[in-house]
Amino acid sequence: MANTPSAKKMTRKIAKRTAINRSRRSRMRTFLRKVEEAIASGNAETAREALRAAQPEIMRAAQHGIVHKNNASRKVSRLSARVKALAAPAAA
Repeated sequence: MANTPSAKKMTRKIAKRTAINRSRRSRMRTFLRKVEEAIASGNAETAREALRAAQPEIMRAAQHGIVHKNNASRKVSRLSARVKALAAPAAA
């Protein structure tokens, strides 16, 4: 247990920061899940809209250090490719 006032303050700060980070990570995962579900349903338009909503959330999470910038870019890239592939057979 923290004994000094500064250590006690740090535990309060860490708890607050952890709650914020958990909330941001959960929000990002919710948006990712919506894209995954839209892709699984096979509806290209819904998937495109879900990706359009998820992309800023994923990049915002990277900006705040929840995930690494390259990790976020990779997620967006792979989801974009899957949405594009979903729309391609419908167009062809």
